[in-house]
Order: sequence, then structure tokens, then C-alpha cells
Amino acid sequence: MLAYAIRRIILMVPLLFAIATITFFLMHTVQGGPFDSDKPLSEATKINLDKRYGLDKSLPEQYISYIGNLLKADLGISFSNDRPVRDIIGDRFPISLQLGIFTFLFAIIFGLILGIFSSLNQNGLGDYVGVFVATSGAALPSFVLAPILAIIFAVRLHWFNVIGWELWDYKTMVLPVVSFGFLNMAFVARISRASMLDVLRQDYIRTARAKGVKEFTVIMRHAVKNAIIPVLTISGPIFANLVVGSFIIERAFSIPGLGRTFVESVLNRDYGVIMGVTIFYGTIIVGMNLIVDLLYGIADPRIRY
Repeated sequence: MLAYAIRRIILMVPLLFAIATITFFLMHTVQGGPFDSDKPLSEATKINLDKRYGLDKSLPEQYISYIGNLLKADLGISFSNDRPVRDIIGDRFPISLQLGIFTFLFAIIFGLILGIFSSLNQNGLGDYVGVFVATSGAALPSFVLAPILAIIFAVRLHWFNVIGWELWDYKTMVLPVVSFGFLNMAFVARISRASMLDVLRQDYIRTARAKGVKEFTVIMRHAVKNAIIPVLTISGPIFANLVVGSFIIERAFSIPGLGRTFVESVLNRDYGVIMGVTIFYGTIIVGMNLIVDLLYGIADPRIRY
């Protein structure tokens, strides 16, 4: 497995290089520049700003400089506030990470509970309820669910707040977490239900029951343990998606995370932040895929790399 991990890490380098290259040239093909605004700057001011940020150089020179800075872990400078992108990520990403972790736990825990409960009550009332919740979750993306929950539980019932994020303050945490995680919870519930139903039909489950093993032990030790392997497979992409994909939720609930910063940088044409955050997000996604592949081999001894 160590050799496999080393090979994957080596292969990450050209992948990240490709992400950086594509991002760079896409940013430079967009019409307009970072200093275009409703109030045009004077020509002298634009020349000074272009020189300050290296935009007066030719495109190949800018590209070489950009790749060279990346090799030194320099993600660039924000054109909007003249701060290193690395510092902006350091300030904003912890909040996005908190949101992503709590949303991930919500999706995995409640998705597993719902899926297992449905499978143990197949074609019964519990199964119908579980399938209804999972189907509803799949049909309600976060940008639809967020305003619905906000209107019901914040505006009308005054149970929660709709602005900001305060760690361990349930009034600011519940609505963003549920809105963001409900779709993934439904996905996990459907996967775990199908996997659990398949495991319950296996011969070793029937053998364990024939030997007189308690039903609780059969379910928890033999069935659930093997049924969660498909969930483990998708948990990495889900976690990466929740950590890097919180643009809409952070914008909807005014959460000062990296997703909201990324959206604002797009609106402000802040190419430095756009490119830096894209590389950062790409590194997280590639790294999480590697971790999940390694955990998959640990969870299922039949997998050999």
C-alpha cells in the first residue's frame, strides 16, 4: 500500500499542474480586467497597478512567474485588498472547514441511521418514511431548501438565526448545516439502504442467524460493518464537496467563509484570489480521493493495491 500511496502522490503533481494551467489561461481569456469598474481609473493609475501586479508583462512571462510562485507555495496577491491569497485562505477557510465538518457528520450519521432503519423495515411503514425523506432530500438542493427553512424556522418561529456563524451556537449552526447537508444525507441513506439490503441476503448472515446469534449482534457486527463500505467509498468525495462547495450556503446565511470570499472575488474579477482558491480547492479534492482509496483498502481486506 505504501508503494501505491507514493505513486498516487507523484501523480498528483501533473494533475495539479494541469489545474493551475487551465485556471490561469481561463482567467486571461475572460473579457475585462481586475481593475475595470463602474468608475474608470485614469490611464496612469491603471499602468501603475498593472506594473504593481505584473500584468504589464506578456502572457508567457506571467505564466512562468505564476508557476514559479506556486512552486514556492505562493498563491498570489489579491487585487482587491492587496493581501496575499495565502493569508486570506488562512483567515476564511477555518470557517468553511467547520461548516463542512459539521455538515459531513450530519449527512453521514443521519443518512446511515435512515438507510439502516429503512432496510430493517423493508416494505413497512419505516421503509416508506425513510424512502420519502431520502427522495425529498434528493429533490431539494441547498439553494431551494435554505430559504424554505429560513422562512419557517427563523422568520416565523424565531427558533434560529439566519445571519453569521458562531461555533457551538446552535442558533447559527443548525439551518446552514441542515440546508447544506440534506441532499448528501439523502444520498447516503439511499446508498446505505441498498447496501444493507444486499448484505442481509448474504449466506453468512443466514448462517449467523441459524447458529443462534442474537439479531442485534448479527446486524451490528456482521451486516452494518460490511454495508458501510460503499458509504466509505463516497464519504471522501462528499467531505471534499462539503468543504469546498459551500458557496451558496455561505452567501445565503452571510457566513464569512472561503466560499463566500470566492464568490465575491468572481464578482470583483479578483483573478489572484480566484486562481489561488481554485488551486487550494483542487489540492483538497485530490488529497481526499487519495485518503479514501487508502481507507477503502484498510476497511476491506480483499482490496489489494
